[in-house]
Amino acid sequence: MINTAPPSGMRDFLPAELARRRYVQQIIRSTFEQFGFVELETPAVENLSTLLGKYGEEGDQLLFRLLHRRDKLTRALETSGVSEKDLAETGLRYDLTVPLARVMAHHPDLPRFFKRYQMQSVWRADRPGKGRFREFMQCDVDITGTKSLLAEVEVCSAVVEALNQLKFTDFAVHLNHRQLLRCLIKAAGIDPAMEETTLVAVDKWDKIGEDGVLKDLEARGIPRSIGETLLALLRRPEKVSEEEELGRLEKALSEIPDAKIPIEELRELLAMATKTPAGPKLFIDATLARGLGYYTGPIFEIRSAQAKGSLGGGGRYDGLIGMFSNREIPAVGFSIGFERVVLVMEENSLFPALGTGAQLLLCRFEDVSPAIALDYATQLRASGIRVEVFPDAGKIGKQIGYADTVGIPVVGILGGNEVKDGVIGLKHLKSGEQAKLSPVLAAAQVNTWLKS
Repeated sequence: MINTAPPSGMRDFLPAELARRRYVQQIIRSTFEQFGFVELETPAVENLSTLLGKYGEEGDQLLFRLLHRRDKLTRALETSGVSEKDLAETGLRYDLTVPLARVMAHHPDLPRFFKRYQMQSVWRADRPGKGRFREFMQCDVDITGTKSLLAEVEVCSAVVEALNQLKFTDFAVHLNHRQLLRCLIKAAGIDPAMEETTLVAVDKWDKIGEDGVLKDLEARGIPRSIGETLLALLRRPEKVSEEEELGRLEKALSEIPDAKIPIEELRELLAMATKTPAGPKLFIDATLARGLGYYTGPIFEIRSAQAKGSLGGGGRYDGLIGMFSNREIPAVGFSIGFERVVLVMEENSLFPALGTGAQLLLCRFEDVSPAIALDYATQLRASGIRVEVFPDAGKIGKQIGYADTVGIPVVGILGGNEVKDGVIGLKHLKSGEQAKLSPVLAAAQVNTWLKS
C-alpha cells in the first residue's frame, strides 16, 4: 500500500481551512498595502551560494538541498571523495529576506526606498511540532534604502495594525538592539569570539527558561558564573517602564562607550512610535536575541500569552544586501508567523463565519435536460450566486440530501412546469422556506436567506 499522508511537517489544506488562510492573507495584504508596501514574489528554489552563510551555523543545517539531476548526479556519485557540496547547488528558500537581498542586488533599477511585502512558503528541515512545520508561509514586510528609524516604526506599525485587524488584543512587540546585546555580552566578560554561540543560547530564553539557558551556555564552554552575570544584566525587573529599563541598561553599561548609540536609538524609536499603532505595544526586552546572523540594529519579536512561541519577528539588517553587490543598502523588515497566527485564531474562535463552496445546489427532474439546467445556472451565477449543478437527474430527495451533507444552504429545483413558466423552485434548508421565482429574483431571495 502507498502511504497517502503528506511528508512529515507538510500538510494538505482542505476547503474550510483554506478559506480561513485566505481570510488572514487578505487582511494582512490589505493592511500592508494601506502602508504603501508593494508585493514581490521570488522562486521557491535559490542557489546555495545565495542561501549559505546567511543564517548562522544552525540555520544552514536546516536548509533543504536539491540533488543534482541525471548525468551530473551520476558523475558526482562516481567521484571518490565526494562531499555534500558536490551533490547539490540549489536549495529551497529558508526565508524571504535573503531572496529580497538577492533581488535588490540583481535589479539595481528598483526605487531608492523599496517598500515590499511578500507572502509565500518557505522550507526548513526542522523537527515538526505543534505550530511548527517544514513547509510554512511567511508574511514579510521590508523597507530598503534608509537608515532612518522611521522605517523600523513603519514595519512594526504595519504588523501591529494587521494583528489589530485580525482581532488580536493580548500581544506585545518585544524590542532590543543587536549592538546593545553585543555590549551586554562584553560586560559579562564573555570572549567576543563566543558572541554568536552565546546569542544562540540566549535566543532560547522564552522556550527553555533561565536555567535552560545557563546549562546551554555551560555546554558551549561558558562558565556558569559568567553565564549568571550575563543573565543578571539581561533580566528586566518587574513593573518598570520602558524608559526606566533603558536607564537600567544605560547604568549597567556606563563603562562601555559602544552602548550609548543603541540605547539612544531605542529611545528615539520609542518616541517616534508614540502616535502609531506600534507605540502601545513596544516592550524593551534585553533577552531578545533573534538567532539569525544577519541582524545589525534594532530587533523585534511578537509575543502573546495566547501563543506558544513568537507570532513573528524581524529587525535591521544593513549588511545583508551588500553581500550580493558592491553597494551598501540599509534595510529593515518584519515577518508575521502566519501559521501560528492561524492556529491562535482557530483556538480562540477569532474567525467570522466564512462561506465555502456553492450557495445553491441546482437539482432537476428527469424531464429537464442538462443543457437547460446549465442555462439556469449561468443566469444565477451572472447575478452573483455561487451555484453547483447536481450531475444526475432522479430522486429530488437524494439531491437535497447531498446539499445538506456538503453544507449548501439553498436548493433550486427544476421540473418541466418550472421550465415552462421560466421560474426556479427554491428551498432554504435551514428554515424550510420555499419560493418559485425567476432566476434574477431567485438570486435576490437567496441573498436574503443567506443574510438572515
